[in-house]
Amino acid sequence: MEFIKPGISVNFIGRRRKAFFLSGSLILLTMLLLVVRGGPNYGVDFAGGILIQVRFNQPTTPGAIRDALASVAFVGSTIQEFGEKKRTEYLIRVSQADVDLSTLSEQVKESLNTAFGETNVEVRRVEMVGPKIGEDLREKALFAIFYALLFMVIYISGRFEYKWTMSIIMAACLAFAVYAMSLLGMSVIWLIVVALLITVGLCWFLRLEYAMGAIIALFHDVIITIGAFAITNREVTLPVIAALLTIVGYSLNDTIVVFDRIRENLRRYRRRDFSELINHSINETLSRTLLTSVTTLIVVAALFILGGGVIHDFAFALLIGVIVGTYSSVFVASPILLLWGGEPGRGGIGSLKK
Repeated sequence: MEFIKPGISVNFIGRRRKAFFLSGSLILLTMLLLVVRGGPNYGVDFAGGILIQVRFNQPTTPGAIRDALASVAFVGSTIQEFGEKKRTEYLIRVSQADVDLSTLSEQVKESLNTAFGETNVEVRRVEMVGPKIGEDLREKALFAIFYALLFMVIYISGRFEYKWTMSIIMAACLAFAVYAMSLLGMSVIWLIVVALLITVGLCWFLRLEYAMGAIIALFHDVIITIGAFAITNREVTLPVIAALLTIVGYSLNDTIVVFDRIRENLRRYRRRDFSELINHSINETLSRTLLTSVTTLIVVAALFILGGGVIHDFAFALLIGVIVGTYSSVFVASPILLLWGGEPGRGGIGSLKK
């Protein structure tokens, strides 16, 4: 099935500077938002605390719910609508975790029944995560994303450049660097940031151009998706981390298709200008890229609109990730190969002298 007629020639590479400016602006905006807000808006899974989901059979407001729960004496509670408005469901988040969970549900139900009537309130779930468990989950989630990126870089290096030895050396260097930095007591976030910078540096030094294009594109996709959560003030929870890992895999799949066509055309058109060859390869795979992305977006959009509040943030992350991942496979990953002066395989600082 052809979504786009063969022979199309869109100058994607010619627009790469505008794309880099757009991507850089979005990443900078994300960083500024995260710095101003002190990091992502972590959910109960990572921040610790109590989560209560309540459903009402009559319209109400967060203020009325807060007044009804005054007798329970929650500290630092936030109340927000959950799911469709017509269902009048609310999530009550409490930062304190030193509460007896066995009696909490009954206390909340009794207070709400007094204010709204016994037949108008349903306590649907009560969850509690201690601060230590939340911190451990947060660290493990960050490491999961980092190691997913790392192993995919190793795969790209072996798959396209046949440099398995180089990729293994890079993995060993990174493992040692992460271990050394952890001994110094560096926080997990800074440890991963430094490790990613080391990864990019090693890709450049070891001349792993395809791997470098992939790692920058994947990092780009994850950061911009987190930025979408920061802008909309959505919570980052365990399902969202699962969505981010899914985005990493999806984006890499798109990137691999384009890289594979570039490698095939390098053998076929040895004397062709490298930037033209990349552009030609992107256009050849454009129909497949758009067909895959559009069909995926239809499914994800259906989940986002009809899936309900439980998977709403998960579907939102996938929605942003599919769009950004498709964009990065065309405008980020492939143009990165041009950093090597149009001669793949040479790499290093020497290419800057051209």
